[in-house]
Amino acid sequence: MSEQTANDNYQGVWGQRIGFGQKAALLMIDFMRGYTTEGAPLFAPGVVSAVAESVELLASARRNGIPVVHTNIRYHPGHFADGGIWVKKAPVMKDMVEGNPLAAFCEEVLPTEDEVVISKQYASAFFGSSLASMLHAQGIDTVVLAGCSTSGCIRATAVDAVQHGFRTIVVRQCVGDRHPAPHEANLFDIDSKYGDVVSKQEAIAHFEKM
Repeated sequence: MSEQTANDNYQGVWGQRIGFGQKAALLMIDFMRGYTTEGAPLFAPGVVSAVAESVELLASARRNGIPVVHTNIRYHPGHFADGGIWVKKAPVMKDMVEGNPLAAFCEEVLPTEDEVVISKQYASAFFGSSLASMLHAQGIDTVVLAGCSTSGCIRATAVDAVQHGFRTIVVRQCVGDRHPAPHEANLFDIDSKYGDVVSKQEAIAHFEKM
């Protein structure tokens, strides 16, 4: 028997389309300078291009009245107790403290004063935060994800989003990772099981329609 491709193996089992719902919000996940500063421990080349691609997506959301929520990661700078086991597993995350330039938002996609910023300590934007309640209260049924990293905070947020009852859309050009292999593998898995991976043009077209 010839070896199946991943697409062949998943066909007819995984990969149904969920589509956009009635009201969307754009989640800008962890676009911090540590991921785009060459030589920094968290530097991820794929995030550099994701930030550049997200400028147009963010502008479209703002122009069309789509709610925008930004997230960052913040820890207590002394003992990092709020990072729990994750910081022990990934001590590189200790750069994410207030005042560290690597923890600042990327200039190209800075939040505006009227946009909510949620600080988190773990991968998912929903874990330990008020995000789900805030979105449900506004009647939002669809979350559109941009940010980093694809295999970490994007994947975790996508899984939690569907578990909280949201249609989950990941914008392919607007997410990035350290290496193409985990990036592509996680996009494939998200698109198969948890939400839809769409092009930036498709996401912007939907924003314009709304």
